[in-house]
Amino acid sequence: MPFSRFGLFSSIVRAIQAKGYTEPTPVQVETIPVVLAGRDVVVSAQTGTGKTAAFVLPIINRLGPHRPGGVRVLVLEPTRELAAQVDAEFRAFAQFTDLRVTLVQGGVGHTKQRNGLRDGTDIVIATVGRLLEHMVDRTLNFDSLQVLVLDEVDRMLDMGFVDAVKAIVARCPQKRQTLFFSATIPPAIEDMARFALHNPARINIGRARTIPASVTHSMYPVGGALKFQLLLALLKKTEIGRAIIFCRTRDGADQIVRRLKDAEHSASVLHGDRSQGQRKAALAGFKDGYYKILVATDLAARGLDLADVSHVINFDIPMTPDDYVHRVGRTGRSEAVGDAFTLFTPRETNAVKAIERYIRAEIPQKKLAGFNYSAEASAPVREESGPRAKRQREELPDARGWSETTLGAAKQANRPAAAPVEGQRKFFTLPQTGHQTKTKPRAEAAAEPRGKGKPAGRKPKPDAGVKKGKAAAQAKAHSEPKPRSHGKLGAHAKSREKARPGATNHSKRPPAKSKRR
Repeated sequence: MPFSRFGLFSSIVRAIQAKGYTEPTPVQVETIPVVLAGRDVVVSAQTGTGKTAAFVLPIINRLGPHRPGGVRVLVLEPTRELAAQVDAEFRAFAQFTDLRVTLVQGGVGHTKQRNGLRDGTDIVIATVGRLLEHMVDRTLNFDSLQVLVLDEVDRMLDMGFVDAVKAIVARCPQKRQTLFFSATIPPAIEDMARFALHNPARINIGRARTIPASVTHSMYPVGGALKFQLLLALLKKTEIGRAIIFCRTRDGADQIVRRLKDAEHSASVLHGDRSQGQRKAALAGFKDGYYKILVATDLAARGLDLADVSHVINFDIPMTPDDYVHRVGRTGRSEAVGDAFTLFTPRETNAVKAIERYIRAEIPQKKLAGFNYSAEASAPVREESGPRAKRQREELPDARGWSETTLGAAKQANRPAAAPVEGQRKFFTLPQTGHQTKTKPRAEAAAEPRGKGKPAGRKPKPDAGVKKGKAAAQAKAHSEPKPRSHGKLGAHAKSREKARPGATNHSKRPPAKSKRR
């Protein structure tokens, strides 16, 4: 079925052809006619199925030419990367129209965004936080809004944006079309859909728990101390075009990319602590082939459309089975084939079983041929005791899907036990220097003669008596009554008396019998 069958404007069909698209995907076939008809819709589809074009194309067709006035379309995204990606899609498909598109996101200045909103724009793609700032500043109004798009709703709710999204929806006109996209539809998502939509059509493309048939995934058991060594061995023995390595934490991602660069791999990192410029440079370098490896966290990479990713490597087990599906979905896209490797420790066996139950399939476990697994004995894993330090996380922990472990057990079981990075100082250890004092045995210490702070047998220094005399003089001076202070004027007079030879010191009271006449 060609795109021309949807009745789209010729300018849109021309843009579709310029992008090289020939036939619509299943989600586009079902969604585009519903959106063109003006109905609200709830779409449940995995990332990589073409759902972005499923709402971009009919929205552009409905708007027609540019019209001065307020914003007519608002698209809400959970992350900057997704917002930038959707912005690029709108601009590409509207390149032969006069529609105006404005990207509103954090990490950049307000001025350019404010100018774009003031000059008049048809479409706004925004992240939640920055959009709220513009609403508070009253630089944005929704009086002319026709279409509201809530994209990746499940991720927005996972990030804690429930109240913020509801506040934004409440500011929109009641008479509007709302498009609702989510990979999964748990009860919390259903509540949000009932709040935001009116009598929506429902479209479910595939089962969100399935792994694409084009992806071959496998599990590699390994001790925590050998995890990074196994990663290097996999990169060396596997023909990898471009790979995404997933870590659970920002600190972990930074550590992995440093060690990969030390091993002479071209790698970059993507997570929430990076500036907007750094994130754009990392993605651009990965897309252009400058970087062969992209180390990322779940939140930063969620929903990214990265073509030609040959491998996904889970250095850390994901926090939820649903995150595993989204990670693996980064490869094998657009009918291409891909491989997904997951490294897990014996303590993470329950997490692996939970993933298998979630996707209703058994994942084969493998061992890399030629890898020295016995080397683990020389690099023991350091076990922690007592309260653990608070770890910097990309998102709040979510225990949904772990049926055999509690939240606390899942967090403890999923802690990566990576070997310490060379050049980093270990925690809770003292530097081994030559100035450290050695503790003597108790019996030996008791046998030594006790002195007054000085080792036995050592002769006193020559100036010990002088020091003792000085100490006695100071003590005597403290015991005598101090002269009355005369302030600055008295001090000045005293200095003059000292300078005059034979001067009498008036600071001390003379005896009564020696009164002057």
